[in-house]
Amino acid sequence: MAIVILVLVLVAVVAIAAAIWLVLRQRRSTALQSQFGPEYQRTIEAVGDRGHAEQELTTRKQRVEEFALRPLSVVDQQRFAEAWRGIQARFVDDPRTATTDADQLIGQVMAARGYPVSDFEARAADLSVDHANVVENYRAAHRVGQAAARSEVSTENLRQALVHYRSLFDELLESPRTAPVEAR
Repeated sequence: MAIVILVLVLVAVVAIAAAIWLVLRQRRSTALQSQFGPEYQRTIEAVGDRGHAEQELTTRKQRVEEFALRPLSVVDQQRFAEAWRGIQARFVDDPRTATTDADQLIGQVMAARGYPVSDFEARAADLSVDHANVVENYRAAHRVGQAAARSEVSTENLRQALVHYRSLFDELLESPRTAPVEAR
């Protein structure tokens, strides 16, 4: 009789532990889906496994938390905004160069904010942590930029790329994680 009770208690403990594990896993998934938005599903599709994808997203989040991200000073915000206006003005006469310049300006703003600016995929992954709603726009704009380098895009494609770059630019300029620092 004591063995039966012991087995029942052991089964109950295992069942409770499994239930707790499932609830915690679901909470983690929900939190990652909320933070990463469409990037969550894109990562699952790219990795091919939900568990590995969630680990990848968690690793991204931890890596970005280690960055010394900082808001832009008012002077930097104004300087970058002026550079953006120049890019938009040049688009009419030279859309390909303006689109390339927009990509480079995004890199400059990222660097000024404290993001490491390595290869494109690393930049996109880093941006997905705090800018999940526009990172796919960034990827789309980058694809157009690559096609433009091979002269395989229309002016309309370049215009759409510039619109995509603008959505990320606006978020980076406004520094959603922190407020702007006054110029000294």
